[in-house]
Amino acid sequence: MHNNPFISQESFNPPLPMKRGRDVINYDIYMQDDDAFHQRSLFMEDYTEMNKSMKIYMYPHNKNDPFANVLPPLDSEPDGNYASEAYFKRALFKSHFLTNDPSEAHLFYLPFSIVSLRHDERVGVGEIQAYVNNYVQDISRSYPFWNRTGGTDHFYVACHSVGRNAMEKSIQVKLNAIQVVCSSSYILPGYVSHKDASIPQIWPRRDRPPIQPPSNRDNLAFYAGTMNSRVREYLVKTWVNDSEILVHPDRLKTPYSESLVRSKFCIHAKGYEVNIARIGDALYYGCVPVILADHYDLPYADILNWESFSIVFSASDIPIMKDVLREKVKSGEYLRLHGNVIRVQNHFQWHSLPVDYDAFYMVMYELWLRRSHVKINS
Repeated sequence: MHNNPFISQESFNPPLPMKRGRDVINYDIYMQDDDAFHQRSLFMEDYTEMNKSMKIYMYPHNKNDPFANVLPPLDSEPDGNYASEAYFKRALFKSHFLTNDPSEAHLFYLPFSIVSLRHDERVGVGEIQAYVNNYVQDISRSYPFWNRTGGTDHFYVACHSVGRNAMEKSIQVKLNAIQVVCSSSYILPGYVSHKDASIPQIWPRRDRPPIQPPSNRDNLAFYAGTMNSRVREYLVKTWVNDSEILVHPDRLKTPYSESLVRSKFCIHAKGYEVNIARIGDALYYGCVPVILADHYDLPYADILNWESFSIVFSASDIPIMKDVLREKVKSGEYLRLHGNVIRVQNHFQWHSLPVDYDAFYMVMYELWLRRSHVKINS
């Protein structure tokens, strides 16, 4: 297991096979199984090439630019619900992927921060669209790279939901550029599956995931959250009085971690958007995600086989959820799902200094898949 090239010693401390109570968990078997990936061998080969060859050119900015504050990475450690955007930029700035030579670049990075623009009193939510449009016009006048492809080899990263609407005044960005976003609903206008990429919304955590075997997880399923969508209302109305599916129609007063680590399944129910940090929370605490978010283009869907470590329900399936989850436990399928959750945890973690196969490198690989295969000489 310690020689497995897919598991980084720095990012993941893999547990030894355990026997606790009713469960025998052989994690070596899980680590050798390709079940969590669509095609692991192909991914590994292509990932190596990406890590060796990929180059990204980031548009420079003048330190005297009045909006220089929204372009460089944060000096402080990223925090909060939308930290994925800041972690990516911070990691990219320190990485070997950046190049000062645009002629060797596969992709061009638009480094504006949607979160920073949202909190900038000069911009705010109402003026983000105008800022983005002005920014793209500026680079298209100053550099040849945007105009020669219409922006198809350009990308930006945004985790806040306003990022999806930020391109309304810059249609070429919306239609052509690669949008790397947390709000990745393929039924809504502005997001194009396969052209754009889904980035996981992850609450920053600096410790390694806790180890809690299935035999110590007494709750069948858990959910807590505000009632800001019909899906959540239907979920709570259906199961609020149940003793096995524990649902709470508001935020908990006790730490979520206590319930996550005691539950076999943790429910991600869409709110205003399809994405919330609950999937990342569930994976971190070793809880199998149950996803109630129709039309959600899941992160790393090009790479990971989500059916191997999560359960995706349609909202119409909420009444039969308990029977399905019980059967997963009874048949032993839950143990396979849980083992694969352990296996993919490191792909849903950010680090101050990126580690192979963590969230930063997985997003970079998604960009690698979307790079243009036609090299245009300037």
